[in-house]
Amino acid sequence: MSTLSRTSWLALATALPASLLFSHAAVAQDEPALPAGLGEVAEDDEPALPAGLGGSDEEPALPAGLGGENDDEPFVAEEDTPLLESLPFDLAGFIEGRAGIRTQDDPNQDQASLGELRAQLEAEKAWDRVTTRVTFDLLYDEVSREHRPKLESGQGWFDLREAFVSGRVDEYLDLKFGRQILTWGTGDMVFINDLFPKDYVSFFVGRDTSYLKAPSDAFKASLFTDFVNLDVVYTPRFDADRYIDGRRISFFDPGTGGRIGWRDAIAVDRPDDPFDDDEVALRLYRNVGAAELRAYGYFGYWKSPAGVDPMTGKAIFPRLFVYGASVRGPLAGGIANVEVGYYDSRDDDDGKDPTVRNGEFRFLAGFEREVMRDLTVGLQYYLEDRVDHTAYRRNLPGGTPRSDEYRHTLTVRFRQLLLRQNLEVGLFVFWTPSDEDAYLRPKVSYKLSDPLRLEVGANVFVGAERETFWGQFEKNTNVYAAVRYGF
Repeated sequence: MSTLSRTSWLALATALPASLLFSHAAVAQDEPALPAGLGEVAEDDEPALPAGLGGSDEEPALPAGLGGENDDEPFVAEEDTPLLESLPFDLAGFIEGRAGIRTQDDPNQDQASLGELRAQLEAEKAWDRVTTRVTFDLLYDEVSREHRPKLESGQGWFDLREAFVSGRVDEYLDLKFGRQILTWGTGDMVFINDLFPKDYVSFFVGRDTSYLKAPSDAFKASLFTDFVNLDVVYTPRFDADRYIDGRRISFFDPGTGGRIGWRDAIAVDRPDDPFDDDEVALRLYRNVGAAELRAYGYFGYWKSPAGVDPMTGKAIFPRLFVYGASVRGPLAGGIANVEVGYYDSRDDDDGKDPTVRNGEFRFLAGFEREVMRDLTVGLQYYLEDRVDHTAYRRNLPGGTPRSDEYRHTLTVRFRQLLLRQNLEVGLFVFWTPSDEDAYLRPKVSYKLSDPLRLEVGANVFVGAERETFWGQFEKNTNVYAAVRYGF
């Protein structure tokens, strides 16, 4: 008896292999003849196999996309497509580690000022007229004593930065609803008519400058006309600053005459009733030639504690209305800006209540110019004029430190790019000659590659008196280092 074996493999459209085994057996010549096709026959007389199993020299055409002759593009295996490009939405983010240490002993705080690992993810999906975005941080913070998420203060392992839906109703109206980062005004790290939340804790301990802006839970409508444009921001429940309360940054308290630290952080009575304790911000704007003209209005509360409840001893957020304007445009080869604002402290109209912050007039003038290639210099003059200062001084309790009627601040920014703009050397200085104090922010950042960046910097507080604005933070002077990988 003789045996003949053939094995053949067929590539299917699903790319899964299958095997077929064919066997033919022949018997001795003296056995009865088998039915046609089952006996031993000559090679030329064998029945034809199906196409693709050896019956023809021409293989069958593969389906489109698997190498057929009609394919316009070569097939690219799905696993070769980058993961981020294969998602049904845009995804970006970074992973960052930061560490910082105080340069002097502070009995009210730990020596470490920073010790965190942060991952941020930003997912965005855009359609024809609607865009939605969610941005959040996952954070391990070695220094913090609070690890439960608190979305208003930014504490804990989870911080929701953005979660909004925006869309264009028609050519005259845009709407945006949800958690969002809002900013307007003309100042460089100085804010007059920008009454949206700030995160001064992040700013003073050395986190990235973008974290100075805290999120708002708000509804924004933008109306466009041929004459003037209008932005309206409605916040159903008051969004306070992420203010200095002693937990992370210690400060001098004139009420007690001592320093406040994490053991005795201030208690606050915060407005938090939805639709009762709300905020409204307005901005009218248009351009005249190259000049940007703006008018502002705000109706809400002081964003950081600005008073004390004498019955409970808790810090409070008094009512506040703000009216302002600004202009910004090119001048002498650079950009100049002027901004003004009147702070109407509604709970102390005449300045006689020493437990509530007085109203103020604020003024800002600035100029920025590239003085040489890749070297930018910015200058600002900022004034706070305490309204009803005479009444404030007359009603101030004895022994309480007294604020001056005028507070003058000068700021200087230097920014130099080197090594094909991969190295950035920067310095920002706040100097208040009326208080004899200052705050310096030196920083050096180097881009090793497009996604990888290294940074070192410092927050330096200097003051002749502990009750002045910058002087109260003197023991919080710190240095920090960071490494960030973006994607």
